[in-house]
Amino acid sequence: MLRQTIARISAALVFLLFAWAAYTQNQSSALALKSVAPNLYMIEGDGGNVAVYVTGDGVVLVDDKYERDHDAIVDAVAGLTNQPIKYVINTHYHADHSGGNKWFSRMNLQIISTAQSRMNIVNRVPGNDANPFAQPANLVFTDQQSVFLGGKEVRAKFFGRGHTNGDAFVYFPEVRVVHTGDDMAGANPYIDYPGGGSLREYTDTVDQAMKELPFETVIPGHGPVTNRAGLQDYRNNAAKIRDQVSALVKGGKSQEEVAAFMEKEYGWRRPNSLQQLWSVPGFMIEFK
Repeated sequence: MLRQTIARISAALVFLLFAWAAYTQNQSSALALKSVAPNLYMIEGDGGNVAVYVTGDGVVLVDDKYERDHDAIVDAVAGLTNQPIKYVINTHYHADHSGGNKWFSRMNLQIISTAQSRMNIVNRVPGNDANPFAQPANLVFTDQQSVFLGGKEVRAKFFGRGHTNGDAFVYFPEVRVVHTGDDMAGANPYIDYPGGGSLREYTDTVDQAMKELPFETVIPGHGPVTNRAGLQDYRNNAAKIRDQVSALVKGGKSQEEVAAFMEKEYGWRRPNSLQQLWSVPGFMIEFK
């Protein structure tokens, strides 16, 4: 009898553990709203940074985090204005930036992305999440797309391959702010090679964005708001990594040796960090 009771209690505890894990996986962590510039805000926490641009005729969002964050994002916007959300611009296809498309697409608004980001979703290209497949955009562009709302412009521009093959930089001309998506995120670049990214082309992409867009403030894909000098430093670090990796691969180093170097020098944990899973194997092909 005692043995049966213990077994039942153990089974119940295991059930509760799995139920709690399933519950927490569907809950968004607390989101924080921060002012960036007049009428421009950033929502951070649980996924990529969301830009919120408030105009007299409606709101433009840049990115929308995971599917589970939809309600919290809507609540944050409602705390700023009674104007409706009219546009969502995705910087790229990853679920932590476009997962909310599923619910925002039901709100009678336009979802915009590069054509390639849409195709990555449609073609179910693996991303950086266990469930990476979002609702694709219903309006796409190959070079540039501007939205004009309430006398303000929001300009989305494709400059080339970098984090993925469909990254958009989103520029707010009136306040001289750019949202980089994950072309700036974390301590150093993560290149999604399955998603068409390129470390070799990354620096040219950022250089072109910095040349064309006269921004002063930067909203990165992840991390705190920074400035033009911060993005330049990030770009320079990427160039350093590119040159180091190129020398290692051309010098005959194995993938394991390159992986060990990246772990030692840049903290890319082996074997299961995203950089080790997606970036390092791509290095071996791109720099061969």
